[in-house]
Amino acid sequence: MGADFLRTMDWLGAARARGYLRLLALLNAVMLIALIATSHGGVDRNGFLLGSDFISFWTVGQMLGAHANPYDGAAHIAAQRLLFASDTGYTAFFYPPSFLPFCRPLGLLGYFPALGLWLTATAAVYLAALRGWWREADTRMPLWLLFLAFPAVPIVVTHGQTAFLVAGLLGLGAWLVPSRPVLAGVLFGLATIKPQFGVLLPLVLLLTREWKVIIAAALTALTLAAIAAFAFGWQTWPDWLAASARAEEAMAAGGVGYAKMTSPFAALKLLGASTTPAYAVQAIVSLAVAGLVGWAAWRRRWSPALAAGTLVGAPLATPFVLDYDMVILAFPLLWLTGQGLRGGFAPWEKLAITLAFAAPAFARPLAMNAGIPVMPLVLAGLFAAAWRRAVAPGLPARQLGEP
Repeated sequence: MGADFLRTMDWLGAARARGYLRLLALLNAVMLIALIATSHGGVDRNGFLLGSDFISFWTVGQMLGAHANPYDGAAHIAAQRLLFASDTGYTAFFYPPSFLPFCRPLGLLGYFPALGLWLTATAAVYLAALRGWWREADTRMPLWLLFLAFPAVPIVVTHGQTAFLVAGLLGLGAWLVPSRPVLAGVLFGLATIKPQFGVLLPLVLLLTREWKVIIAAALTALTLAAIAAFAFGWQTWPDWLAASARAEEAMAAGGVGYAKMTSPFAALKLLGASTTPAYAVQAIVSLAVAGLVGWAAWRRRWSPALAAGTLVGAPLATPFVLDYDMVILAFPLLWLTGQGLRGGFAPWEKLAITLAFAAPAFARPLAMNAGIPVMPLVLAGLFAAAWRRAVAPGLPARQLGEP
């Protein structure tokens, strides 16, 4: 077999890749259909409400309509249990007030109509963001097939999470920076509803001197924050800060579940490390990723290469990231694949792409059942591949290390 089986992966050609994608798409579709078909009264056979995490956002929408405080943990629990009381606890709400205007309309509908609308609308944003990257990559694969086959997609659907929306805003904004900087900035500003994913963006935008993007992003974020404060009260901001402190405590204590998370911090906690060393390693990784991205951006303009490196670096640079957030990887995956198809794949590049695409399917089961956290290593491999391309834009695979 030899080392080239994984180093070059020449055996994974277009026909074989298409076959694997079709199989994955079929498995994902069957899994979702079976989940719904075997549910009773909207509760699956494992006792979870369909769209499990979405109940948090929907409950907040209901509470805002009743002029209640969504950051009052006890009130949120009580309001949530009016619809569904789970034996496994409840789904907390730690999003900033900027997200409240998105939640309020959800409370105007019943839970399941709101869930359907939410998933349809946010998936549309995500697909719109993917389209430009997909066209540029020219993979000869239909976008619908890539979307349905990506294992991170059904994780978002089954959780009813915000990942489609956040990834879509960041991915579309990153694509539009060179051509429509003001719109890109607006999209980045809206993405502050999940601020931990924007840690690297200010650094790269500053180094690439994208002043229009920076100004538009800052104004949009401030406007969204002011709208939330005006509509729901200025007190929501200090209430959120207090809730954030509780969220950090819950994360450190394993309240979220380390097996569901994909950060270096969570990996070390899963392996038995104490909180302080886990945070220390996470800080080192975050600083290293920021430094490498800054190096790639130094004295360069914004480019798809930098955008890909920034987007794949985002989940490495924050301790609080879960497997459904991996839908953000679709953008760097498309870009790297397009580069390889045009100029040849660098050594180990196909492996990095394949693992990052497939890993969301097995990362959580492997972490839960065997205590092995693989996702940080997978992310590091994809980041290394994207960064290598970003610091040497336009170089063919031979000059990137291919013999």
